[in-house]
Amino acid sequence: MDGLPFAPDAAIREVDGEAVILIGGGRALLMQIAHPLVAQGVAEHSEWRANRYGRLLRTLRPMFAIVFGNGEEVRDAARGVNAVHRGVTGAGYHAGDPELLLWVHATLVDTALQCHRRFVGALPPEREARYYDDTRLVGRLLGVPESLLPHDLDAFNAYLEATIDELEVTEAARSIARELCRPAPPFGPLIVPWREITAGLLPPRLRQAYGMPRDPVREALIEGASGLSRAVWPRLPRALRRPPALLLPPSARRRYGAPTRLGAYAPGAR
Repeated sequence: MDGLPFAPDAAIREVDGEAVILIGGGRALLMQIAHPLVAQGVAEHSEWRANRYGRLLRTLRPMFAIVFGNGEEVRDAARGVNAVHRGVTGAGYHAGDPELLLWVHATLVDTALQCHRRFVGALPPEREARYYDDTRLVGRLLGVPESLLPHDLDAFNAYLEATIDELEVTEAARSIARELCRPAPPFGPLIVPWREITAGLLPPRLRQAYGMPRDPVREALIEGASGLSRAVWPRLPRALRRPPALLLPPSARRRYGAPTRLGAYAPGAR
């Protein structure tokens, strides 16, 4: 089944099909670079500092291609990401290291679930379990060995908790975080609320390590925004809740009646 598209009613399409989960992108990235080797790889190989939004686009597009694409788009996206990883190597690390791949994959899975619970609403437990099963296929496509992938959602949560307890946020990671949270065009005014939401979504241990303050006022604002989203978001027309068309592969754009010519669809990210 590897490389084949997901069914229209797949749990992964339901969860990742909610555009509001994109708000968790900062959380996922800060969790990833809380691993010192991932932070080192990003600092030494990524162009995020010069073009953070372009890099984000090239990161998201392959992931949405794997989830929403047809067979050819799924395979091309996976090949592109894996090819980029082969070129990311340095002292003591390689992006193709299965343990690092598993951690990066885990941050995306957990962030999507956390954001769906917080901003859309909790899925039934069996649907969350189905979502996790779908993400195991994504992990395999992106080079995570079957033997390393936790076998179910409970095992995944145990792995996540144990790994977070062992992470060390380095100065390189804090430098990247500061730069990402610095207001800059074209989204400058949105960075401050995004930064607060990102801090609120992070596991407490990592939030503290990044020096992101929390207080009762901030917590109340985040809880209020989350509750409002859960009340309003599911009632919006489905067309308004989908991810932006520029993130979707051409076949998905056609399915949803969106313009298909929105620029080159890069297969990999760096």
